[in-house]
Amino acid sequence: MMKPPIFTSVALGLVVFTTGAIVKSSANAQNHIKLIKPSFHSPSVVSISKSISVAQVNSTDSLDPLEQKAYDQVNQYRTSNGLSPLSLDSRITEQARKHSQDMANGQVQFGHDGFSQRIQVIEQVIPLSAAAENAAYNQGYSDLASVAVQGWLNSPEHLTNIKGQYDMTGIGVAKSAQGAYYFTQIFIRSSQN
Repeated sequence: MMKPPIFTSVALGLVVFTTGAIVKSSANAQNHIKLIKPSFHSPSVVSISKSISVAQVNSTDSLDPLEQKAYDQVNQYRTSNGLSPLSLDSRITEQARKHSQDMANGQVQFGHDGFSQRIQVIEQVIPLSAAAENAAYNQGYSDLASVAVQGWLNSPEHLTNIKGQYDMTGIGVAKSAQGAYYFTQIFIRSSQN
């Protein structure tokens, strides 16, 4: 049995990280969402059912340079540790970007507000059995993507998501009016794997 995922927030100077995960219920569960509101170090599990199968889109053509660098570094870490690289999906990236933009614009606080809704949208086009999300923001660094990814790699909770049994991902980065960069990476384990 999988240990319940943990939502956590870790603050390190001008770099802040947060992580969370969703585990899908068994195939014979009723259609419902169960969300225990995340708070510092509280377990959170969301059960989701009902999927629609649509072909996966794998394209890195539309990633901006910060997104591409973070994506490449996460996959480099995974492959150097004997894990399969994550396939990039533009539909997952769209949800990650929207969340980063919402945080940068102050429409939601930094963290995982709306996580279950993002996963519901993704699940309408990708059958999935589990999902997780890492978020970070930082400001004033020359290599923003590396700072975000290294912070995730140095955090046990974020590293769990990066090393998890996921096969797909999307990443989004947005800049606030104050110059802070918000990173969101969503991890998906498709039902087909």
